[in-house]
Amino acid sequence: MELSLLNLLLVLLAAWLAGNLAERFGYPSVLGELLAGILLGPPVLGLLHGSEALGVLAELGVLLMMLYIGMEIDPRGLAKASWAGLLAAIGGFVTPFVLAYLTVRWFGGSQASGLFVGIAAGITSLATKSRILSDLQLLDTRLANVLMAGALISDTFALIAFAAIMGVVEAGGLDLAGIGLVTLKAVLFFAVTAAAGYLLFPRIGRRLTAAGLTGRTFNFTLILMIAVLFGHLAELAGLHSILGAFIAGLFLRDNVLGRTLAEDLTRAVREASLGLLAPIFFVTAGFAVSFRVFVGADLGLFVAIMAVAVVGKVIGTVLFYLPTGCGWREGVTVGLGMNGRGAVEIIVAGIGLERGLISQEIFSILVFMAIATTASVPFFLKWGTDWLRNRGELVRTHGERRGTVIVGAGAMGRLLGRLLSTSRPVWLLDSNSDRCTLAEQDGLHARCGNALQEQELSAAGAADADSLAALTTNPAVNALVARMAIDVFGIPEVYVVQTSPEESERDGALRHLRVSSLFGGSVPRDEWEHRVALGAFTESAEPVAQETTGEAFRRKLEADGPCLPVVVRRGEEFLPFHAGSKLRSGDSVVTLRVERPSPVRPFQPAMREKP
Repeated sequence: MELSLLNLLLVLLAAWLAGNLAERFGYPSVLGELLAGILLGPPVLGLLHGSEALGVLAELGVLLMMLYIGMEIDPRGLAKASWAGLLAAIGGFVTPFVLAYLTVRWFGGSQASGLFVGIAAGITSLATKSRILSDLQLLDTRLANVLMAGALISDTFALIAFAAIMGVVEAGGLDLAGIGLVTLKAVLFFAVTAAAGYLLFPRIGRRLTAAGLTGRTFNFTLILMIAVLFGHLAELAGLHSILGAFIAGLFLRDNVLGRTLAEDLTRAVREASLGLLAPIFFVTAGFAVSFRVFVGADLGLFVAIMAVAVVGKVIGTVLFYLPTGCGWREGVTVGLGMNGRGAVEIIVAGIGLERGLISQEIFSILVFMAIATTASVPFFLKWGTDWLRNRGELVRTHGERRGTVIVGAGAMGRLLGRLLSTSRPVWLLDSNSDRCTLAEQDGLHARCGNALQEQELSAAGAADADSLAALTTNPAVNALVARMAIDVFGIPEVYVVQTSPEESERDGALRHLRVSSLFGGSVPRDEWEHRVALGAFTESAEPVAQETTGEAFRRKLEADGPCLPVVVRRGEEFLPFHAGSKLRSGDSVVTLRVERPSPVRPFQPAMREKP
């Protein structure tokens, strides 16, 4: 097997030029790479040609691409997907899947061909959606949330269905004994990989971090070996290696690698796959396209599959979307937006062609379907969103972050947590197990760990929180945690406890961060920690008469003596009180005060009369 370097160079050059040209017009690079393979390869000009060596590189590129897709999909995001996104994904996958399968069978195609075409018709391209939604400035809409969740779930459905079909093929048909054996091996594969992903990987990640093995090259090699291992396990189970790489990517997340390293390695995998090896696959996939689908009986099959794939996606989405109460017009727009296929469809089709499960004509139909539907999505989605906007039905949403991470589970941290937990999720993180136990006895979620480690902050809910309060006894630790919360986790509201007005001046880093002083300014932390632990205070709700800031309101409160404003109550919601709090008329501030002793006259000795 000899690799022609000139042919490889020309394939890479064609992929690079065509991919960048497609992106300049707002389309994913895979579209340009496919077209380059069709135009420059055997179907048209014949300037490029495939080879066994290119096929090996292309297969490796697909493996890395599925690893990257898995690393981009957060299983927690799937678990938190909205009801609307789930229904849209089910309707948008099942309906075109069934219709496409029946269509292929109607035209005399095999059962395997029908199943592969059905999967391709049900797939939704995630990369296409994210780029288009950003260009149309729709990322803050309910429509965007539904489309992104729907694409994630739809691609997951597709890979599960793909695994099931490969199991049927491995069994040699609908033989119950054979299917039972393949199913058992598949279940064992998922059980082993899930156990490794949830139990083993986080422990390995912590050990590597503790040993200082956090280099990019070391970990990049490690995750490649894990992906290859999972791919091999998938093949042993009668599945395909791409499923193993995808599963590996799902588990190689920030709780294993650390958020910064995970993002860095995700970019590295993306560069190695989408930037080098995967384009080889998509260009060479274009080599196998046949234009015979546009003549004779194949043209009828092509038109029928295109029709049921596009119309089935829209109709299925609308029908399943109606119970959400979001309106049928939004359902139509979601269906139009989910009609773009993409890389996963081409990968599935390529495997089907390689295994001899679909003909070259069916493969060509799927490639042209991917090109046509991907190219049409921007126009259809813009039309749909303009339709909703003109009718006043384009719903904007706010960020999905909610909750507060409290670093430091001392008496003050536990008190703050108890008050906030009445209206929002609260997580406490402390390195002292006794304090964590006391927090859990108060009914709070507490984790024992080092807040300076990304994995621990991530496990404590930092990725989902909209605020973080650092109130440890060490100002340097508070400053480092604040920086990590902003730079690594993107938490929008960060507060630190300060024991003196000069503390923030000493730490120049805090002056350049979006950090506010907890409790409205500097406080004698140790003194209040002792008072709260002993319960030596009185609690009151101080009303806010007019709009003001937290710092100004605290100065007003201190006119009546030492106090500690803890939280702002706004209706039924409780928020951390800090110097930058924007207080409104009608708010109230839960405040702790020191009980003043009753005034006692100082002792004065009696005056003796002069003789």
